Amino acid sequence: MKFVIAIVQPGKLESVKEALSNVEVVRLTVLDCQGFGRQRGKTGPYRGQDSSVNLLRKVQLQIAVNDEFVQPTIDAIVAGGRNGPDGEIGDGKIFVLPMDDCIRIRTGETGNEAI
Repeated sequence: MKFVIAIVQPGKLESVKEALSNVEVVRLTVLDCQGFGRQRGKTGPYRGQDSSVNLLRKVQLQIAVNDEFVQPTIDAIVAGGRNGPDGEIGDGKIFVLPMDDCIRIRTGETGNEAI
């Protein structure tokens, strides 16, 4: 079992969700978040002066998957979250973490069955 955390641009959320649905990954949690990477925020005019915005709005997806769904999940997020054929700075990141256990509260099931 793996825990996939993806950070993508908010405008790409619907295309990522559709791509995930196409590979039969239909359980996910979505959080609003802020951050920056290589683009280091944006600079633009605000009330007549240049102003810097260091934290950009992003969306974080949290997805628990069984091992056979890890690569299809990654491929779907990349396909849905990338801007253009080669991508752009700020498209996001994907983190894949090992997951020791999962417990479904309602039934008490654990492991792969709980996902």
